Amino acid sequence: MDIYTRQSRFKFILIILGAVLLAVTLWYSSFLAQQLKEKEEKDAVRYALSIDRLTTNQDLNADTELEASIVTNADIQLVGQYDDGELMGINWGDDLNADQDFLAQKIDEYIDSGREPIHAYGYAGLYPFNSKLLSYIKYFPAIQGSLVGLFVLLSYFLFNSSRNAEQNRVWAGMAKETAHQLGTPISAILAWIEHLKLLSDGNADQEEVLSELIKDVDRLELVADRFSKIGSKPVLVEIDLVKELDELKNYMKRRSSKHIQFDFPDPLEQSIVAPVNKHLFDWVIENLIRNALDAMDGKGTISTMINHDETDVTIDLTDTGKGIPAGKHKTVFRPGYSTKSRGWGLGLSLAKRIIESYHRGRIFVKNSKINEGTTFTIKIPKY
Repeated sequence: MDIYTRQSRFKFILIILGAVLLAVTLWYSSFLAQQLKEKEEKDAVRYALSIDRLTTNQDLNADTELEASIVTNADIQLVGQYDDGELMGINWGDDLNADQDFLAQKIDEYIDSGREPIHAYGYAGLYPFNSKLLSYIKYFPAIQGSLVGLFVLLSYFLFNSSRNAEQNRVWAGMAKETAHQLGTPISAILAWIEHLKLLSDGNADQEEVLSELIKDVDRLELVADRFSKIGSKPVLVEIDLVKELDELKNYMKRRSSKHIQFDFPDPLEQSIVAPVNKHLFDWVIENLIRNALDAMDGKGTISTMINHDETDVTIDLTDTGKGIPAGKHKTVFRPGYSTKSRGWGLGLSLAKRIIESYHRGRIFVKNSKINEGTTFTIKIPKY
């Protein structure tokens, strides 16, 4: 199981745990709301009965302290309906407590909400309305969920930004150190090549080998120069991309199997110019070609198509290799992802950084089918 599969499962587990916690919160809030609702309904009955006893009791010596205490301390809103149809309002305000039209409207609202009236002694129906506390409890899960969601999104954004910044610093430092370390062996190899030239004594075969060695050392110097530019703002220069692709094809063709066919546009028939950094652009194309060669196991076809419009240049590079699973089209650009036993899995990640960060373009998997091939697309703005 690769690191990105583990990360996806970990995120899924976190989502499940978050959903469980939210569900428990909703259930408990609903439980509290139901308990408070039942308590308020009982309080409504006590309040109504206390009012009835206080207003109808003719015994001056009767102990009504309990009823008076209930009436004095109650804060519920209530509509009571007597048997004769008269309505009594409680805690709606002095002007509304006796307003029959207003109270009748509140009863309609109560019934429309699906609640049943409470039938108590002396009343045809009691209609208690929720207190503000009960409303607060009902809204609490939604408020809590929103605040937690906002906190999670903000934390994820800050963490992701910090992680990306740290990765960029690590990559830039590693690249510059690599360029520095390559300098010494390259110089030594150049010295040995000059020594071998003296020993070859004009031998044609040896001269040809030395010529190719010089080209490879030049390529090593180019690679070191590319690494040294990571983390620095590159200079973009307008070049003919069709000609550049043809030169890259010729270089890679000499270093690949004879059973690999290259189908690239002819620079004599087409010319498309765009601002790029030559060294970094070549790095991206070489990386895509190497990946294609690895995917084809020494036999197949690598082809490119290049088109342009008023704003962009589009390059499609296609191979006839093993293909990429549909769920991995974005994962292949993540650092450390690789299907090969060797390598660090940084090639496509760096290619994405070069195209998107330095050239303000895009690179993505256009399409891919298992055992049929893959097409990568690069889009670069012309201005």
